[in-house]
Amino acid sequence: MRILIIEDADAIRRMIEALVAGRGHEVVAVPNGARGLEAAHERTPDVILLDLNLPGAFDGFEVCERLRKDEATKLVPILIISAMDDARSKERALAAGATAYYTKPFSPTALLKEIESLRKNASGAFKLDVKK
Repeated sequence: MRILIIEDADAIRRMIEALVAGRGHEVVAVPNGARGLEAAHERTPDVILLDLNLPGAFDGFEVCERLRKDEATKLVPILIISAMDDARSKERALAAGATAYYTKPFSPTALLKEIESLRKNASGAFKLDVKK
């Protein structure tokens, strides 16, 4: 599977990249929303792992909304990985089109299981699933 990681924290981005690449997935990792949108349009990913607190013109909520409005990416699962653990952020992520929401620190095992379930069950039906 092709996985796009949009995460501004270098250490977290590298850790997630190593985690999913270690399972044989093709990974593209970028540090901000603008580059994430570019990468998603250059080559549509199978899954997007998205932080909400991103620097620059587009935060994670805006990135999610833009991806959902684009015909090429509107059905791509978007897994939020964020330090924001308040109910309002989770509601905003759902409204923007998130598929699942992982709060940092998150379980790497749970994230990998989620990615594997998406591979097996690509239905296009999205429901916010909050994980820790």
